[in-house]
Amino acid sequence: MNIVLLGAPGAGKGTQAAKLVAEYDIPHISTGDILRAAAKAKTPLGLEAKSYMDKGELVPDSVVIGLVKERLQEKDTDKGFILDGFPRTTAQAQALTSVLAELGRGIDAAIALTVDAEVIVKRLASRRLCRSCGYIGSEVDKLCPQCGGEIYQRDDDKPETVRNRLSVYDKNTAPLIDYYSGCGLLVEINGDRHPDEVFDYIKAALSEK
Repeated sequence: MNIVLLGAPGAGKGTQAAKLVAEYDIPHISTGDILRAAAKAKTPLGLEAKSYMDKGELVPDSVVIGLVKERLQEKDTDKGFILDGFPRTTAQAQALTSVLAELGRGIDAAIALTVDAEVIVKRLASRRLCRSCGYIGSEVDKLCPQCGGEIYQRDDDKPETVRNRLSVYDKNTAPLIDYYSGCGLLVEINGDRHPDEVFDYIKAALSEK
């Protein structure tokens, strides 16, 4: 099962990706993980990517696509994969289609988790993290229940920042939604439900692919 996972920050992609990994025994592949792993391994593409990352610049599509192609040829993807954070644009989606065609593969479904913007703002604005162990909690946590460490709110989770992140996501992703819809691969799932219920809908949709 080859899956592209789409969803705004706070839509629940991480939770559903973990469930998909457990259910289908396929790897969850994020662009960030690929970039960091390749840079650490000092592969030619990894070193090229690192040169951009060290300067705080965006890694060019050609490099990212090359790294994704390398990753999709690894043995653990034989039964499928979940791509998270890639593609981000229509151009990347088209390049991914071409790369997979070269490998004799294709996308089975592009799952888009949809959640009302204000629900996401509320979700993320209530999120708190532990400075010591990274525990993710909520505003009701005064101290970390795991280690007793300090609980804080990330700047990225403040309401005004969340709304800006969602605006950027919508602008960049709307064409991508149209692209996969036009390919007959788009599966839109309402993510504003209990995670187990959301996953039931995902499994039902995938069973039809």
